[in-house]
Amino acid sequence: MSTPASILPLRIEGLGYAVGAQRLLALVDLTVHAGRRLVILGPNGAGKSLLLRLCHGLIRPTEGRIAWSLPERAARAQAMVLQRPVMLRRSARANLVHALALARVPRAERTARADAALARFGLLPLADRPARLLSGGEQQRLALARAWALRPEILFLDEPCAQLDPGATRSIEGMIEGLTADGITVVMTTHDLAQARRLAEDVAFLHRGRLLESGAAPAFFAAPRSPEARAFLDGGLPW
Repeated sequence: MSTPASILPLRIEGLGYAVGAQRLLALVDLTVHAGRRLVILGPNGAGKSLLLRLCHGLIRPTEGRIAWSLPERAARAQAMVLQRPVMLRRSARANLVHALALARVPRAERTARADAALARFGLLPLADRPARLLSGGEQQRLALARAWALRPEILFLDEPCAQLDPGATRSIEGMIEGLTADGITVVMTTHDLAQARRLAEDVAFLHRGRLLESGAAPAFFAAPRSPEARAFLDGGLPW
């Protein structure tokens, strides 16, 4: 049986987004390559979360385009985890089963796939616990499990550890590395430079809605090209 062609690489071409006369994102050109972890960096208000939402199709760009290699498959081959994931008033397992039902996974497969995802993220003992009563770290793991159960090619993560303590953060980081090992391309935002250094294979740096530089993470951290990126890494660019 042949493997379906990939929706990647993703090409972001001249992408922009404006609200009235206010341009929040302008002329972003970026390529997301399969099998990599791309971390989007920049100060608050730079447009990081907005870029993720545009890529995932939650909002439409006002200029430019999001060009998937296989657009007919793109909508069902991607997933996104928000900074504060939304949990239904159901058990942890039922949250996954519901997501799988929305994705039109056959009913006979849903519970087994949900339990496999819960086990993968260390949550199977909590399967029958109400999702909204889980800790912040457990809810984030459940959000990752829910996304992983959909078998996406690419996963967008918006500040996945922003509300977590250091122990939960390192646990989530290990799981994100595991996603890459599973063949899932990861695009994530973070405000934590230490986390970016640990996880990034590629970096895209935004400032005031513009992409100032992108490339391999080691080169970016060793010798950023733009003065704004240098100031950001030195802690001197708060906005």
